[in-house]
Amino acid sequence: MNINGKITYVWKNICLIFYYSALRHFPSSSNPFFGKLSRILRYHCCRNIFQYCGKNVNIERKSWFGSGKKLVIGDNSGLGKNCVVPSNLVIGKDVMMGPNCFILAANHAIDSIEIPMIQQGHADPKITVIEDDVWIGRQVLFTPGRIVKKGSIIAAGCILTKDFPEYSIIGGNPSTLIRKRN
Repeated sequence: MNINGKITYVWKNICLIFYYSALRHFPSSSNPFFGKLSRILRYHCCRNIFQYCGKNVNIERKSWFGSGKKLVIGDNSGLGKNCVVPSNLVIGKDVMMGPNCFILAANHAIDSIEIPMIQQGHADPKITVIEDDVWIGRQVLFTPGRIVKKGSIIAAGCILTKDFPEYSIIGGNPSTLIRKRN
């Protein structure tokens, strides 16, 4: 690693520490007093953490994204309040995410019936991809490796267990197609 690589590595880690120790707890972007400032500070900090962070990105209060080093988020998108997402998530442009969303990266390994599940560890992590122009409602849970296609809407409280075509309206537990938007 050259000197510039070391400086970048150190700077990313400083930003990550500052985010989790302070900025994560700043007021929500809708707060009338310090919301705008909080949003700006979180954005500028996360631009230094994420693999890619587009323009006008909103990282809401108490969002959790692990190390964020492989997180990609497009223009005009955001992470909702209190969301928990993996550090290898891909989010397209114009994505709205409601509060309390949870995206899993991996499940427990369950392949052997000879070994207790608790001793089998975890399955390999899977990357979740959320394409452009997606609306994710409040308290949506994603199972690992989901691909949310362009123009889809995921209803509040949905447990997203499978993938659906573009412009789908999805809801329920387990997830089902409610109807198509087009």
